Amino acid sequence: MNAKREVVAAAAVQPRQNQTVLWIIAILLAIIATALIVRPNSPFQLQAAYGDSRMVGANGIFAFTGQIDRNSYGLFMMDVDNNNIWCYQYVPSTGKMRLVAARSFLYDKLLEDYNGGGPTVSDVQKMLDDQRAAQRRINGGGSGSSTAQPLNPADLSPETLGREDKPADGE
Repeated sequence: MNAKREVVAAAAVQPRQNQTVLWIIAILLAIIATALIVRPNSPFQLQAAYGDSRMVGANGIFAFTGQIDRNSYGLFMMDVDNNNIWCYQYVPSTGKMRLVAARSFLYDKLLEDYNGGGPTVSDVQKMLDDQRAAQRRINGGGSGSSTAQPLNPADLSPETLGREDKPADGE
C-alpha cells in the first residue's frame, strides 16, 4: 500500500511541474510576439514585396509561365533592358527545356498599326474627332461639323481631358 501512495504522490507533483513549464513557455512566447510586433521592420507591417518595389520604369528580366499549345507549357522570359523576349518549352519525356522562340521587339514597339484587327488607329482617331465635335455641339449649341478639326495629340493629355472650360480644338 505504501508503493501505491508513492505513485500517487509522484503523480500529484508532476502536473504542477508541467503547469509551471507551460506558464514559462507561454510567457516566453508572449515576449517573442511582442518583440516581433514592436520592432521597426515588423513582418506584420504592410510592406511591398521585393519584386513590387519599382514598378515604374521597371527593368531587368521578367519570367512567367504559360501554355504553348494544347499539351505543352513553357517559360516565357522578357529582357526589358535589351528589348528581347524568348520562350523555353518543357519536354516531359526528356525532363529538359528547349528554346522554341526568341526575338527582339526593339523596333516592334515603334509600329502604330500592324496586323491588328479593327478598329485601326485612324478609325479610333476619327471616332474621337466625332465625339469631340458632338460634345462641342452639346456644350456650345453650334453645329460642330463645319468647325470640326482633326484631333491634336496634345488634346489627349490628362490635364486637357479633365478641363471643360477650355475648348478641345484650342479655339
